[in-house]
Amino acid sequence: MPLQSSAPPFLSRSRLAQALLLALTCHVASAAAPAATAPQDGAAELDTIVVTGTRGSARTEANTPVAVDVFTQDDLRRANVLGGELGQALATLLPSLNFPRQSNSGGADHVRAAQLRGLSPDQVLVLINGKRRHTSAVVNLESKIGRGTTPVDFNAIPLSAIERIEVLRDGAGAQYGSDAIAGVVNVILKGGSAGGSLALSYGAHRTDFETTGQTLTDGQTLRAAADSGLTLGAEGSLRLGVEYKDRNAVNRAGPDQIPFFEEQTPANLAFAGRRNYKPGDPDSRDRQLWLNGSLPAGELEAFAFATYSQRESVGAAFFRYPDSSANLREVYPNGFRPETLGDSVDLGAVAGLRGSLGGWRLEGSLGHGFNRFEYGLRNSLNASLGSASPTSFDLGQYRFAQTSLNLDGSYDFGSASTLALGLEHRRENFRTRAGDAASTAAGTLSGRSPGAQAGPGLSPRDAVDIDRRVNGVWAELSSDVAEDVFVSAAGRFEDYSDFGSEATGKLAARWALSDAFALRGSASSNYRAPSLSQQGFSYTTTSFGDGGQLTRVRLLRADDPIAAALGVQPLDAETSTNLSVGFALQLGGFGLTLDTFRIDVDDRITLSERIGGAPLAAFIQQRFGVADISSVNFFTNAVDTRADGAELVSTYRLGWAGGTVDFSAAYSYARNRIRAIDATPTQIVALGGDDLLLGVEERNTLIGAAPRQRAVLSANWQGERAGALLRGIRHGSTTRVFNFGGGFEPEQTYAAVWQLDAELRYRLGTALELSAGAYNLTDRYPDRSSVDINYFGNFPYDVLSGIGMNGAYYQAGIEYRF
Repeated sequence: MPLQSSAPPFLSRSRLAQALLLALTCHVASAAAPAATAPQDGAAELDTIVVTGTRGSARTEANTPVAVDVFTQDDLRRANVLGGELGQALATLLPSLNFPRQSNSGGADHVRAAQLRGLSPDQVLVLINGKRRHTSAVVNLESKIGRGTTPVDFNAIPLSAIERIEVLRDGAGAQYGSDAIAGVVNVILKGGSAGGSLALSYGAHRTDFETTGQTLTDGQTLRAAADSGLTLGAEGSLRLGVEYKDRNAVNRAGPDQIPFFEEQTPANLAFAGRRNYKPGDPDSRDRQLWLNGSLPAGELEAFAFATYSQRESVGAAFFRYPDSSANLREVYPNGFRPETLGDSVDLGAVAGLRGSLGGWRLEGSLGHGFNRFEYGLRNSLNASLGSASPTSFDLGQYRFAQTSLNLDGSYDFGSASTLALGLEHRRENFRTRAGDAASTAAGTLSGRSPGAQAGPGLSPRDAVDIDRRVNGVWAELSSDVAEDVFVSAAGRFEDYSDFGSEATGKLAARWALSDAFALRGSASSNYRAPSLSQQGFSYTTTSFGDGGQLTRVRLLRADDPIAAALGVQPLDAETSTNLSVGFALQLGGFGLTLDTFRIDVDDRITLSERIGGAPLAAFIQQRFGVADISSVNFFTNAVDTRADGAELVSTYRLGWAGGTVDFSAAYSYARNRIRAIDATPTQIVALGGDDLLLGVEERNTLIGAAPRQRAVLSANWQGERAGALLRGIRHGSTTRVFNFGGGFEPEQTYAAVWQLDAELRYRLGTALELSAGAYNLTDRYPDRSSVDINYFGNFPYDVLSGIGMNGAYYQAGIEYRF
């Protein structure tokens, strides 16, 4: 499965870059568009109308009953100094959102997961123009953050398509349904027929890598984007856009000390001191298209929007030494480092009608979205097949599809009250296809590892095709019950064909004590349905055990008879109780909000520890006639957690040096802890298992792997032509725990670290802007990992710190708005 372009010729890097540069040159001379509004880094206007979180009368950031952040095009543009990653831009602007950079982590190298308030990546709901976004398809089994989840792929949403983003930092299950435990991210696409933009940027990492004493240049990134509006009929509009991103890989490996458990042969020891591994960002290439339009049709308005993304990426795996049981010297005389291949296709489209009838504002829509992930390997080997083994493998295909039919209506009555009602029918499908036979085969070559190295693929017995239907009804009533008091109440009931039904409710209120100061708060119940991948995914790895016997380790499906015999209960929904209280202060150009929260999550879904041993193997063989299963694990509703925290956002604007300066300060604190863990089923205990549902590594993921505190401070000055940005980000401490077996469980806490970003801008004429900036200008790294954790010197830095391990990044860009 080689990494090769499947895009049409007009999307190739060189041709798109040439076309954009030519268009920029041609338009400069005739540019007559008005100057762009002064950018505001993280300091969105507090009178911006907010559409997320309530369906009542229009509200602004300053008078919402719960915390809502609004980030504009300019905010995202100034935050995005890493080549067009939406997830990274949000993490830069929003302290409560964490977007760690995974490495050597299988599928997580290709689809990164975001966290809100330190909760699971699948506990945040993503909307596009208010409509539910589908998740990714690949199941992350090797990642630290988001292990066992299929999160939304933020980076599949084109950054150039976004008008603004609204982030609701509050539980919203009663309003939007499953997944909105931590909050909601609503992406609003650009619309209208006026104007457009062309943008081109290039950047790279340039860092002093103290681990090896080298100065490294890598991660070269090219990004090109264009969009334009068209007029449809007399009053309709259609906006179209295209985006291309090409990012080279990053390597932050240290000198190899050769693991003691490898054969200490001359051939292996010859690799000591070399950089044999490859921790860091993968090589990736993204091609993206999008549209957003509307067309009046009599009393109605038709609307449609869509995004399309295709990404090819190359991740890294562990090095295999020349004299390893995983290698054949005749194939790889100098050992090999496998590369994982990802080909992800992501499409989301919605079309509908809206209008008014009898005082009701009505909207009906049909949406369909899917993600298809092709997983492969190259530079690998199935050593048990001997020299006949292929070196590239198809590991299988993952596909998730979602179709939604919605009918919503709202009605204003009284002086300031709104009743909103809605119906939803949704169908979801999760499907996997087995990889090629060689990726899972156990050959006859004695003493050699079976299956593709850095694989194996999905076996035919693990392939699945399951779906479910979801029917829901919701209602929301909001009203200014007094001149200074706003109250909103919502309720929702949804029925799932595969596990049952859930009912949720929410009450939110805002009390204005003066024109400048208001109290606000909410109480809600929320839920997250087990994903179809958690319901139906299974996976098998193969090895040779004692005496050369073939053994298998299986991740069991939730409905597997073996799981039932071990006392594993069918998956149920996660449920939460959310409480928040805070205040909002607005004095002229100064704004301040503080919100505190508590989120109790019951029946949280996690992956169990592996359960194995001779008694288990004998039990499975005797009960089911399967002789080669040595250990198993499974998804389980095993744990209850609590998140306590506080979030502060402050903004201030003043005039200075012939322009304006926007200051912003944002701080997030989220402490997660475990309240309870389910007892291990008696059937497992009887087979010698003890405290196996949640091991130390998974506990660490839940409560210590995400930074508890983050802060973002920025100052953005905009003059008549020139502009400048200075931003400081404090990434809080994180803790890593490993379980290497035999009671060896090393732990390390990585200290908080500050990051400095800077940017300079200059406008030529009224529409062309040049920019140059740096991300992590001072070239900071997290603490080095200890000798117990750095895997024999090969991984000197951990992926957990928000500052990452890439070092400084420098970028220059040009943008033309017409």
